[in-house]
Amino acid sequence: MDNVIVGGKALSLQDFERIVLDKSQVALEPQAIKKVAASFSFLKSYAADKVIYGINTGLGPMAQFKISEEDHYQLQYNLIRSHCSGAGNAFTEELARATTLARLNCLAQGHSGVHPDTLTVMLHFLNHGVSPCIFEKGGVGASGDLVQLAHLALNLIGEGEVFFEGVLQPAGAVLKKLSITPVKIYLREGLALVNGTSAMTGVGLLNILMAKKLLYCATALSSMTNELMKSFDDHFSAELNQAKHHEGQRKVAAGMRSILSDSKLVRKRSDHLYHQKIEDAVFTD
Repeated sequence: MDNVIVGGKALSLQDFERIVLDKSQVALEPQAIKKVAASFSFLKSYAADKVIYGINTGLGPMAQFKISEEDHYQLQYNLIRSHCSGAGNAFTEELARATTLARLNCLAQGHSGVHPDTLTVMLHFLNHGVSPCIFEKGGVGASGDLVQLAHLALNLIGEGEVFFEGVLQPAGAVLKKLSITPVKIYLREGLALVNGTSAMTGVGLLNILMAKKLLYCATALSSMTNELMKSFDDHFSAELNQAKHHEGQRKVAAGMRSILSDSKLVRKRSDHLYHQKIEDAVFTD
């Protein structure tokens, strides 16, 4: 199966499904890598003598304080570690992969000022089946999924624990085993990884996929019921449902027509009533 390309264009729901559920391999679009590198180079040059929030200032209510140059990198590490305060159950592997993919796709747009190496490590996580240990509770989504993304970032820098081969293991040991160099803080990696809505985006997209599968199962079961009852076909006919101004209803009816197109049990209403003269006083069929 061909690699799914991230960057350069919007990911489709099918792309998302292939990566998250089918575990297809992922590759970065070359132009996207160049754009990310250019964004990083610009920010590095621009921030040299400017006051840039979260790079050489404190965060939140501490933004009024300037951070000395020798503490710039430590600020990013502190941001990641301080927000790793999640609780409750860990994300499932699918949810963790969905969050990782959503963050990778976001950073691949080249607007965040991260070093390209950060994207490479996230790519390795997806392609080697490394799932970050992200906890369900803690984030509120107000200024981003700070807690959930901090746990992702913690694993990317080689700290905390990850799920690999079905077992929760130290991230550093897993990365070493796979010869993956952890993310290095160059300038803005901590803030760029943590401040976003990729957890809720990943969870939302996975819910859409599950909802689509559930809808198909419900449509198939409804079709089976129609076969078992040897029902007539007019209630899911194109003509009847076209009269209804409900797009969802029309799509479900079309799905049933597709599933039952070769049915030998469902009866065509026109064959039984519309094209024959009815003289019976009591209908038995």
